[in-house]
Amino acid sequence: MSIRVISWIVVIWERDDPRTHTKQHETHTFDMTLVKICGITNLDDALMSVEAGADALGFNFYRPSPRFIEPEAVREIVSQLPADTLTVGVFVNEETPEVVENIASESGVAALQLHGDESPDYCRRFPERYVIKVFRVDHDFDPVQIQNYNVNAVMLDAFDRNLRGGTGRTVDWSLARETRELGIRLFLAGGLSHTNVSEAITAVKPYAVDACSALEDSPGKKTPELVFAFVKAVRAAS
Repeated sequence: MSIRVISWIVVIWERDDPRTHTKQHETHTFDMTLVKICGITNLDDALMSVEAGADALGFNFYRPSPRFIEPEAVREIVSQLPADTLTVGVFVNEETPEVVENIASESGVAALQLHGDESPDYCRRFPERYVIKVFRVDHDFDPVQIQNYNVNAVMLDAFDRNLRGGTGRTVDWSLARETRELGIRLFLAGGLSHTNVSEAITAVKPYAVDACSALEDSPGKKTPELVFAFVKAVRAAS
């Protein structure tokens, strides 16, 4: 596993290390909501996001995405980030877990965000990685289904027939709160910006928040003022 894992992830691995015991869906209280900025496509945006105070950065390896980035480009970025920045690779329905692991190793990311229709068995195939399983929330979403997944955290994002993330739409925060109350660490995504993230944190009390399209000039190009304002709003709400 990459050494580019920040202290809050190290603490989680000590509690949920799959090399020593099975991950458990347990309720923990954290003093600060963590910030993940997703859809990073270039070094300038990566460094700017870290300067703003982001705890984690996401890199999209899903080729149809307008924010797709090649693994070798990610490795170049990762090599220039502070060691306490968590790097997350975003994957959508890769054919095998081995493909995911190969891309993660090539790019140098530490954690995996599985944003497709990956099964519980598929998600269990990464014992040495921090795994975030994404669920797209629509009117049929049942929070109880997450209990079938033996992962480190889950993320809730807005459902879209064509897009996997970056929709700019919010999820039902009452469903998000129900999910968090089941005891697993929750990353809340979906249309979050500096204008609504405080309300989201108050309503849901997530472990982390994830933002992408609301912080951009265009897909893959972050706006510094929006990124700084987002992180500031999260810290104030936490």
